[in-house]
Amino acid sequence: MRLENKIAIVTGAAKGLGGAMAQLFAKEGAKVIAADMSQLTYEAENVEFYQLNVTDGAACKALVDYAVEKYGRIDVLVNNAGITWDAMTRKMTDEAWDMVININLKGVFNLTRHVGPLMEEQGGGSIISISSVVGEYGNIGQANYAASKAGVIGLTKTWAKEFARKGVPVRVNAIAPGYIMTDMMKTVPEDLLKKFAGLTMLGRLGQPEEIAGAALFLASDEASYVTGHVLSVNGGMRL
Repeated sequence: MRLENKIAIVTGAAKGLGGAMAQLFAKEGAKVIAADMSQLTYEAENVEFYQLNVTDGAACKALVDYAVEKYGRIDVLVNNAGITWDAMTRKMTDEAWDMVININLKGVFNLTRHVGPLMEEQGGGSIISISSVVGEYGNIGQANYAASKAGVIGLTKTWAKEFARKGVPVRVNAIAPGYIMTDMMKTVPEDLLKKFAGLTMLGRLGQPEEIAGAALFLASDEASYVTGHVLSVNGGMRL
């Protein structure tokens, strides 16, 4: 029960990485607000669905207000909501660029701008944002996604300094997953999956539960001396 009595918000929590994190957090004792545009694809005790578009700043503020009114505090925020819209740079549309940046990067800002100061006032908390191996190393055909996920790393390092400057233990970290077998990856041809697996030192792709385990560590008091860090969970992948 590493998150016993803690209140957590997880975005992009309908399925995939967010779903795995929400369910594991609840299993470890947290009360979880699972925020997403779509309904949850699972049922779990102590996981509450909240419909949210992270690009809507007012809606993000309303979620924070709701959580505080209901529970009195927010102990953990996981910024997980994200999309891809891939294209070579010369063919990338304004719409593809703007949508990926707005969801993957501005969405992280929209929630954290309210949760970070709240955690300062309440005496601490843990903010975890999901970046990507692509944000660390770049990738052909993913300029918008790479920019958004690299931006998440920049925000993480900045907020780790900002929200702890008054001596309050607000910890801000990022996780940079490699290729993880979510529903999105299950549509990729088998030969490409084998190629991706071959790029890792462990010779396989990851599972959502392995990212959830990393998030659980960063959310828990076991990571009380970890902040401003980017935890790469990629099986030793190098793009």
